[in-house]
Amino acid sequence: MSKKISKLRLSAKCSDMCNVELVHEDGSVTEGDGYVPDFFPGDHYGDYIILDIDPNTGIITNWDRAYPPELMIKDVEDM
Repeated sequence: MSKKISKLRLSAKCSDMCNVELVHEDGSVTEGDGYVPDFFPGDHYGDYIILDIDPNTGIITNWDRAYPPELMIKDVEDM
């Protein structure tokens, strides 16, 4: 009997080479590279991207939707 998969955990080390692009409604882009920004979930220590994904829906289940977009922009600009 096979076990049902409840979560796919993706953990990737960026080695201080993370690249993030925030695409705005008007098509403009805010981008940065360096450490993983603070708005990514998990204890990433600036080096890891850790995403928990529901294998049935593809939805990232540990994403913090409450993180203010203006802080996301600041985090990426400060990379």
